[in-house]
Amino acid sequence: MKTSNDRRTRKRLATRQAIATAATALFKAKGFDNVTVDEIAQAADVGRMTVFNHFSRKEDIFFDRYKDAQELLQEAFLQRQPSVPALEVLHRLVHRLIEEKVPYLTFSPESQAFVATVEASDSLKARARAIRDELVDTVARALAGCVALDKADADARLAAGLILAAWSTALRQAHGTYRQHHDEKAAEADFVAIIDKGHIAVTAAMAGTPYV
Repeated sequence: MKTSNDRRTRKRLATRQAIATAATALFKAKGFDNVTVDEIAQAADVGRMTVFNHFSRKEDIFFDRYKDAQELLQEAFLQRQPSVPALEVLHRLVHRLIEEKVPYLTFSPESQAFVATVEASDSLKARARAIRDELVDTVARALAGCVALDKADADARLAAGLILAAWSTALRQAHGTYRQHHDEKAAEADFVAIIDKGHIAVTAAMAGTPYV
């Protein structure tokens, strides 16, 4: 039997999705910087404060899948088998997400439009940098936690920073490959190659630590 909490959760998620869907349509039609929160609220048939109840800022509506990615990272560590090194958890996760073709790791005309929108907006570029910093914190805490070290462990923060740098480089290269050749497989191959090289580099840097 469904509880009232279940219904509230479904309603909250449905409202969040309606806001994101309405905003995406407006961003495509007018450009991110030309869309106001009031317009998004009107298009989603909700109040302005409802928008802010679900998203802290307009940029977070654009990057609405960020929280999903963050939760995937955390869940991967929670499901880690003791025999799997902490750094290997992330390496396997990225390979799995590429194979599953999750929306934020696909290379297509739609992803090119997404990247172009970010590159055309200073506020989106700033938020993208902030999200990267937040992911570094998330990864560092998860790495340290799964080997029972303090969340401020310097090696965990170094490893997380190197990992996110590799991921960012891989994404930029893969999107560039797709933009030039319109070849999804070639873009994926470039992405995976850089991810693998990054993993080798981070593993070498963390030699002698409990993360490898």
